[in-house]
Amino acid sequence: MKIVILDGYTANPGDLGWEGLEMLGVVKVYDRTRPSETVARVADAEIVLTNKVVLGRAEIEQLPQLQYIGVLATGYNVVDLEAARERGIIVTNVPAYSTESVAQMVFAHLLTVTNRTEHYALQNRDGRWTESPDFCYWDTCLTELSGKRFGIVGLGNIGQRVATIANAFGMKVSAYTSKAESELPAYIEKKSLTEILAESDVVSLHCPLTPDTRHLVNAQSIRLMKPTAILINTGRGPLVDDQAVADALAEGRLAAFCADVLTEEPPKAERTAEGRLQSKNPLLAQPNAFITPHIAWATTEARGRLLQVATDNVRAFLNGKPVNVVS
Repeated sequence: MKIVILDGYTANPGDLGWEGLEMLGVVKVYDRTRPSETVARVADAEIVLTNKVVLGRAEIEQLPQLQYIGVLATGYNVVDLEAARERGIIVTNVPAYSTESVAQMVFAHLLTVTNRTEHYALQNRDGRWTESPDFCYWDTCLTELSGKRFGIVGLGNIGQRVATIANAFGMKVSAYTSKAESELPAYIEKKSLTEILAESDVVSLHCPLTPDTRHLVNAQSIRLMKPTAILINTGRGPLVDDQAVADALAEGRLAAFCADVLTEEPPKAERTAEGRLQSKNPLLAQPNAFITPHIAWATTEARGRLLQVATDNVRAFLNGKPVNVVS
């Protein structure tokens, strides 16, 4: 079997190995693949692994030998499932590999806002503390999490883990979820979305992106939130209206926005008249927007699990008992 990996670099930039897959077939790894290169690179492969390279109907119809598509992620919208089904191609994903890492990132972002450790570390490399007339100093608001309300939108694996950690911080946890109240731990209070937005000191988004949840956070919903609230998005970029959030930050109607995802990734930029590179995403110009480049999933441990499950998926397929099938 020939196995082609179309965009292996993000999952494995060289610190991990492909040995498990190499025991199952002849493996060809491409760091990145442009759309125009996809069909040629996969033409003689039976098995293809992809993270973000699209395998749509147009590509699938040109690949007569293709039998299996493994998505190196949990989301599988990069594959045309209907086209795959018509061809009898098995499509699998890797569920729940990054739960701990993403939950950790939620609180890394939250503590960035409440404690500003990087801000002080950078200042003190430049001698700020050395010059202080007192034994300590602070020039930002420092906030204690205990007793604050943490609202979670979407209570899947990551949402539940975030709830556990918030509870450990002594926060009051509420969730907007389809789960019955009887299914929830005693420390999670089920609430409507309106209540979550209006009452929470922190709102964290963990719901899937659907037509109903696109721009779930918009100008109207932000008006329901406290001006002191912190909004966190480690789910999908389009869950929020970037411009509406940027406007709210600029006008002081939202205290902070933390995100590991944006509507467009990477964000596009343009040259100003002075020749400077300026992002087209309005959030990146806001000092109270804390944006990381979609790395919540990318801890060494999570990527190791990702590659292991992806390998196990291929092995199960070859043994005639495919698992984690989404097609």
